[in-house]
Amino acid sequence: MKTIVEERRLKAPTITPQALAWDGRALWLSSRDLGTLQKIDVERWLATEELDPPGIVWAAVANNGAMHLTIGKGLNDDRFVYRYDSKNGFKKVFACPEFTGSYLSYDTGHLYLSQWYEKRILKYDDKGNIVRTIEVGAEICGHTFVDGMIFVLRGMEKPNEDWRIARFDPREDKPEVEDLGIVPFASRSLTYDGKFFWSNHRAANEIIAFSLPK
Repeated sequence: MKTIVEERRLKAPTITPQALAWDGRALWLSSRDLGTLQKIDVERWLATEELDPPGIVWAAVANNGAMHLTIGKGLNDDRFVYRYDSKNGFKKVFACPEFTGSYLSYDTGHLYLSQWYEKRILKYDDKGNIVRTIEVGAEICGHTFVDGMIFVLRGMEKPNEDWRIARFDPREDKPEVEDLGIVPFASRSLTYDGKFFWSNHRAANEIIAFSLPK
């Protein structure tokens, strides 16, 4: 299998970059250790806004002028999904199942939440109810929608951070997950800006833009 094509590798404007979300004009980036959420101007590669969320932002996705975020709170890092917009700030929407959950994607009115060790993606309705479970067959460290398809980073964290980017069609009754390329770094989060995919190499404090193997 071929390796992804790196387009840009950039030093993160914060430490331990975790969540990534593209809002149509800018990247949003969280820091696992600082607990911040920054808006990043991609062309100038600098933070133009910084927010103080009510916990650690593990994942984020932009939708309809707002963002949904997976936020960990308390000593047990209990996970909740929040909604944020500039007018209303952060608002808790629902608790993740058994307070576990990580990455987010969004399409056609539905939010999708992955559970890393359960190797699955949960589809939610607008009331916070789970309406579908999609098995991905491996640990999940990010996913995003492109033209109705879900692209997912899947593999194993231990012992050697082995990851692939894969794709499936959530409109199918039993989606078949197809690996497309090797991701040669310990990736965290996945978003798409209309041209390139973006992910974090958290351990190296770097952010990588990439395209699929040719």
